Amino acid sequence: MPSCLAIAAASRHRHRDSRSIARNILKTRIYVTLKHGVLDPQGKAIHHALEGLGFAGVDEVRQVKLIELDHPEALSDEDLDAMCRKLLANTVIENYRIERG
Repeated sequence: MPSCLAIAAASRHRHRDSRSIARNILKTRIYVTLKHGVLDPQGKAIHHALEGLGFAGVDEVRQVKLIELDHPEALSDEDLDAMCRKLLANTVIENYRIERG
């Protein structure tokens, strides 16, 4: 059974390794929205609830899906685009915007 000192040393080593790896990690945000003309029932429900709470003057509400990815900086724009097209957005009814961090 390892001693407390050995466990603490191993923990410091892992922490040091994770810090060096973390320096090469980026955060990318992907915003997914419904295309113009596609009904947004969740946006309508939010709009109705806001009116019911007395918040008048809001013309339209559209719900946006935000996906945050932590990834290595070496991940290419093409890979991010492929992720969106293949999984993160339904390109038939949704648009997406990628903001690299």
